[in-house]
Amino acid sequence: MVFQQVIKYFNCSIIEGHRGEVLQHLYFTQGKTQLDWPLGKHNKIPSEAVDVMPYPINWYDKKRMCYFAGYVMSTGLLLGIKLRWGHDWDGDTDLNDQKFNDGPHYELID
Repeated sequence: MVFQQVIKYFNCSIIEGHRGEVLQHLYFTQGKTQLDWPLGKHNKIPSEAVDVMPYPINWYDKKRMCYFAGYVMSTGLLLGIKLRWGHDWDGDTDLNDQKFNDGPHYELID
């Protein structure tokens, strides 16, 4: 629901939603995720996590990723949907205190 609203005003691409066991384990062994199967929110059906990038996709443009995240997080707040962003896991808005950065990652908070 959040990204249905976001896409109306900010062009973006959903890179990944649900992730199966083989891919989750591969990403875990490669260090691309901190959680192995079946502990990740990408592993749930329906998925409780998505990886989304603003379009055009530029993996090195961290400023644009942060700008986009602000829009996404604000949209979630306006809709009453609590989200966690992968570049601010603890939700304190301090982006410098993270041990694992996953800028494209957004997940529902229980």
